[in-house]
Amino acid sequence: MQSLEAFGKRIRALRQEKNLSQQQLADLMFVTRKTVGNWENGNRMPDITMLSRLSRHLGVQTYELLDEISGPDEQPVLIIVEDESVLLKGFVHILEDTLPRADIYGFETGAEALRFAESNHVAAALLDIELFGESGIDLAAKLMELNPHTNIIFLTGHTEYTADALDLHCSGYILKPLTPEKVLREAAHLRFPVRGLNP
Repeated sequence: MQSLEAFGKRIRALRQEKNLSQQQLADLMFVTRKTVGNWENGNRMPDITMLSRLSRHLGVQTYELLDEISGPDEQPVLIIVEDESVLLKGFVHILEDTLPRADIYGFETGAEALRFAESNHVAAALLDIELFGESGIDLAAKLMELNPHTNIIFLTGHTEYTADALDLHCSGYILKPLTPEKVLREAAHLRFPVRGLNP
């Protein structure tokens, strides 16, 4: 993916400007040299905690690194899957009002969302867990197969799926009803930070 390659080149250039070897940066970050190498080669993206620490050690703001991934003017794509059309319409309005820099798309079925994700880079997906005839957990796994850096946030009225959500290493778990405050809280703690989804 071109954006990850650009991110990797930027990390390498900043590290070299600081006269740090990969091993020295790895030691500062408490990761392996291989991890730093994967970031620099565009094979992996650090999570939000690592990204914050990385920007601090390289002497730049976190948003400067995020610009390398998404581009300064690119609007991130967020999808929401909810099988009740009335709820879906209301949730889309809340998301549009709360995250005005993002492109929001709503779907009533997982199949529609997957078709969309096959041809679009989805930065984040809010998924109802109990979809009519489908599982939001299964949908999340399929979306992550398409793009391992998709931030999955489950949106549900049920607490019994938290273990399944944690097994998928999701970014968040929102108990309905959806509110702007809950959206902002989850957007501030995305597993894979996305410029335009941060409050």
